[in-house]
Amino acid sequence: MASHSRTIALLLLVLAGLASQSAAFNITRLLGEYSDFFTFNNLLSQTKLAEEINRRQTITVLAVDNGAASGISSLDPDVQRKVLSMHVVLDYYDKAKLEAIKNHTTLLTTMFQSSGKATDRMGFLNFTKRSDGVMVFGSAQPGAPKNSQMVKSVASRPYNISVLQVSAPIVPPGVGGSPDSGAPPPHNKATAPAPAPTAKGKKGAPPPKDEEAPAPSPSGETGGDPLADAPGPAADGPEADGPTADGPTADGPTADAPSHKKGSDDAADAPSAAGRVVDAGAGLGIVSLLVTIIWL
Repeated sequence: MASHSRTIALLLLVLAGLASQSAAFNITRLLGEYSDFFTFNNLLSQTKLAEEINRRQTITVLAVDNGAASGISSLDPDVQRKVLSMHVVLDYYDKAKLEAIKNHTTLLTTMFQSSGKATDRMGFLNFTKRSDGVMVFGSAQPGAPKNSQMVKSVASRPYNISVLQVSAPIVPPGVGGSPDSGAPPPHNKATAPAPAPTAKGKKGAPPPKDEEAPAPSPSGETGGDPLADAPGPAADGPEADGPTADGPTADGPTADAPSHKKGSDDAADAPSAAGRVVDAGAGLGIVSLLVTIIWL
């Protein structure tokens, strides 16, 4: 009976230990105590990474605050998961252990590397302690920047889980369309179509404008009238198609004009004939006066 009681007590202790261990890896509850990591904590739950973290025995989470996590929120869900898994190191590291790393630099294996979706060194982190004492993380890909600085230790339960705050998301080159990934973001703007050719095959030809009448010149003539410079008839002169004093015009009749002008010429000569009759009468009167004087 006593041995049976001891067996039950031992099982209860094991179950309590398992429950305690399970609670130690509940990253959602752990980060839920800090409002600065609300966005990061939600992203871990949405991508199901929180469940994988809680199943691990030893883990380190590099968390970013709400402002830095907003850049991850704008990525596609698949890319979000890859980027977030780069912030989960498959070993326990607190600040003291990082300080003790030989040569102040090492490669850290992440959950992204264990997913089988990483190529080359894409799933590894490079940790370096600079000469000024600043600890920085970055992708181990060649040429990738190491610009995510360690800010502080958020929580730790040696040697199971450690949560460290870093200043910026760590995005390896070639993952997604983030500016830090080395791949340009996709462009969704439609390219404006080229202007359609006109009837003559010219592109972008402006539409024809309505023709405007030419502005009058200072003398009252229109600038585009071909007859503006043609000479007009003189104020007191003959008609344009009539004979001139010295001869015919360029287009007018000669002195031997057709008969349709004869009437006007006869009318012009009529006053001269009347004058000759008057002059003849006056002459006869003078002659008769002289004859009378001589007769007397």
